[in-house]
Amino acid sequence: MRTEERGELAYIRWIRSRLAGGDRRVTIGPGDDMAEVLVPLLDKGQDRARVLIGTDTILDGVHFDLGRDRLEDVGWKAVAVNLSDVAAMAGEPLAAVGAVALPRSFGMAEAQRLFEGMSRCAEVYDTAWVGGDVTAWEHPLAVTVTVLAQAEHPVRRSGARPGQWIGVTGALGGSLLGKHLTFSPRVREARRLAEAVSLGAMMDLSDGLSSDVRHIGEESGCGAIIEGARIPIAEAARELAARDGRGPLDHALNDGEDFELLFTVDEADAERLAGLDVGVPVTVIGRTVESSRGILMVDEEGREQPLQRGGYEHWR
Repeated sequence: MRTEERGELAYIRWIRSRLAGGDRRVTIGPGDDMAEVLVPLLDKGQDRARVLIGTDTILDGVHFDLGRDRLEDVGWKAVAVNLSDVAAMAGEPLAAVGAVALPRSFGMAEAQRLFEGMSRCAEVYDTAWVGGDVTAWEHPLAVTVTVLAQAEHPVRRSGARPGQWIGVTGALGGSLLGKHLTFSPRVREARRLAEAVSLGAMMDLSDGLSSDVRHIGEESGCGAIIEGARIPIAEAARELAARDGRGPLDHALNDGEDFELLFTVDEADAERLAGLDVGVPVTVIGRTVESSRGILMVDEEGREQPLQRGGYEHWR
């Protein structure tokens, strides 16, 4: 009996195969953190505008838990996950729209608290809130936000090549202790990186380092060697490790929802990163290699071993 291939990534691959013919209005299609389209301008003397578009949905019981989480924080996250995608492309946000499916049990006060969090995040990151849609149903809260952005030179997942260095911002792991709700999307930090060095590929760390490094490898056609000892481990990861018996490194590799930046640069730029102030620590954790070598990790004894895919995947 044939086993059905199922999961978020399999579904995305199938969708991309259906869109393989392309569309002349689309300059960046599925496969990156955001798509980019050409928008004709009414002023015929102007070139067409290029606009980045991205969307995310967050669900009660999957991305947050209203049994313990504040509605203001849920609203913040609904916008911030989209702004993290803007950061991944080294873009600047323009505007956002949202669609909320409210539980029928909600009163006006709950709905207002949710939007307060959404509008606060949009305001902090200079993103115009321009509308949306409100529905209600007999099910848990669901929030979808779509963001429009621009970037002079969008950084894609497909720009890495063998021989580059791999870097990350911030520290990884333990996001479930609160960071997954209240994180700061690295919009400003990404712009500073893009201005200071020549970025090869970049994405945000939402599914977990062990999965996301593969996304860059697959899109760029290269492998990677990650040095476990160099991975910056968050204090929250160590706290979780003390509770559940998993190692801190395991949490840093696989917890997901860090919403830090994962990127590649040439060797000359990697050396510059050491003295670069982008507003958050930046750490070089490995290098890209030929695709035939796969995705590897160097352990504490210097041995290279295949890095197992962990992290989170919807519908798997």
